[in-house]
Amino acid sequence: MLSENLRDCTIVVIEDTPANLRLVEATLRAFGLRQVKGFSSSAEGLAWLQENPWDLLLLDLDMPSPDGFEILQALSGRNRSSRPVLIVTALSDAPSRRRGLELGANDYLCKPVDLPELLLRVGNSLQLSQASQALQRERDNLERKVHERTRQLLDSHQAVVRSLCRAAEFKDSETGNHILRIGESAALLARALGQDEAWVENIRLAAPMHDIGKIGIPDRILGRPGQFSPEERDLMNRHPRIGHEILSDHHGSSMMQMAADIALHHHERWDGSGYPGGLEGEEIPLAARIVALCDVYDALRSERPYKPAWPVAKVQRFILENAGRQFDPQLVEVMSGLFPELERLHAEMVDERRGEQ
Repeated sequence: MLSENLRDCTIVVIEDTPANLRLVEATLRAFGLRQVKGFSSSAEGLAWLQENPWDLLLLDLDMPSPDGFEILQALSGRNRSSRPVLIVTALSDAPSRRRGLELGANDYLCKPVDLPELLLRVGNSLQLSQASQALQRERDNLERKVHERTRQLLDSHQAVVRSLCRAAEFKDSETGNHILRIGESAALLARALGQDEAWVENIRLAAPMHDIGKIGIPDRILGRPGQFSPEERDLMNRHPRIGHEILSDHHGSSMMQMAADIALHHHERWDGSGYPGGLEGEEIPLAARIVALCDVYDALRSERPYKPAWPVAKVQRFILENAGRQFDPQLVEVMSGLFPELERLHAEMVDERRGEQ
């Protein structure tokens, strides 16, 4: 007899001969199945299958359109393990059997049907269906747990980023939402370049830490208005290496490694005239090239104690004119198509300590 856990499975029977349909339905109910749906109209049966959940289909082949082959084609996208199809037909020739199986049927019975054999095959098919559905539920549950754990790790990363950035704010005059805008604009540019979402999210989190090395620069230099002396400039130019030392961890995440690379290289220039390594062109890591461009754009658009915010047209002209010198020309070309979105970010994330133009 059928086990209790299979009795409420939904069995669909599509058979255009009413007498045969009644016989199969009665046999299945006598077997202990409580949810048996019978259709003598193949069109109605197919419509029901496409709109409702089911566990097993008993399908005739030789019917008015749509015939059994057409129904199999219409159901080709189903999960064959969790929604098996048992063909029950008078078409016993080898080509028909092969075609039915090729179109996705799981099993094949020829009429006249031996009812005990039919029930054995129904029971086996239902066990396959339920096992497959249980496996899928477990897989979905594991995926939910992985997603939740990933979200928790991301929250932890974000908390670390916010803490480090708050620490930097105590040393750096570039406060407010500047560092957050750098993350959002870098992610915007990375996505426009076609980077995958994991990379985009990494740079969103890593970019705000680009100037974390300023923690190691004396206050008398960071807070000084006007031009630096050569000695002061030399001290100031050490902040990329300091930032790299703070963020580097051989056992850290890919995001922290990216943050370390950005901190070290975001003052390099495309033409090789930057610091600290004098790298040129694509020797500079892509993430650092992106952040260097976004940092300059946002800094020029922002008010500082020592300067007013530049007008948008002047900033964009500066960016375009320095393609191939200070900035990666390909990135500049991509950014030029994002100018309206960058200005939207700038307007939505206004600095809290000082209003911006």
